[in-house]
Amino acid sequence: MDPAIFKPKHFKWVYADGIATVSLDRPDRKNPLTFESYAELRDTFRALVYAKDVKVVIFSPNGGNFSSGGDVHDIIGPLVKMDMVELLDFTRMTGDLVKAIRACPQPVIAAVDGVSVGAGAIIPMTSDIRIGTPDCKTAFLFNKVGLAGCDMGACAILPRIIGQGRASELLFLGRTMSGEEGEKWGYFNRLVAAEDLIKTANELAQKIANGPTFANGITKNQLNHEWSMGIDAAIEAEAQAQAICMQTKDFERAYHAFINKEKPKFEGN
Repeated sequence: MDPAIFKPKHFKWVYADGIATVSLDRPDRKNPLTFESYAELRDTFRALVYAKDVKVVIFSPNGGNFSSGGDVHDIIGPLVKMDMVELLDFTRMTGDLVKAIRACPQPVIAAVDGVSVGAGAIIPMTSDIRIGTPDCKTAFLFNKVGLAGCDMGACAILPRIIGQGRASELLFLGRTMSGEEGEKWGYFNRLVAAEDLIKTANELAQKIANGPTFANGITKNQLNHEWSMGIDAAIEAEAQAQAICMQTKDFERAYHAFINKEKPKFEGN
């Protein structure tokens, strides 16, 4: 599947040199999510399974903010008028976005600046790597609007990143986590100045894109599935996964490069 065929209507998509950059496109309102952008993002990340030329995805901010979450007028207002069946359709649809981001083989880097709250915090949480700025503000504020903190996988994923106690505090209180706090807790891999955020994300993405794409996809798959495995099952699963990777041309290329004292050039097969 050619990355050029992705022409979303409800968010920005830029592709170059193996790297796709995604960003929400309502900077005047701090990039809220809508029914349409949720669905289109879900469908795009599902389709990335077949977009072999895309090696890495960067989810970036726009206009100094990442996302203000579900739009009050376009989402919250209609939700209060829905019946249970309609509400469950909606919550399953938003959860499917998380599943799609986790299931796509490409590593996803979230470059976070400014506001990242509600569902706008779930997207970075779901990503594989998070880079933030000192001024970014992250909040899982579902509690603030009378909802449970268990939204879009937050109760499963967030504790695995920052620990059960810290995740409980954020989800019970809906309070804001500062950039410094997020880095200290391991939520952010690193903090950089706002003016260096996109450059840093692209440099990291390029390093990953230059690596063994097939093997990176296997790594992401195992990171997903080993959450629910015991150690014996995980070791066996990794043995099988590594044996598969040992059959790739990239493994052979790396061997010959090492013998010849050269840097391997991976081709993703």
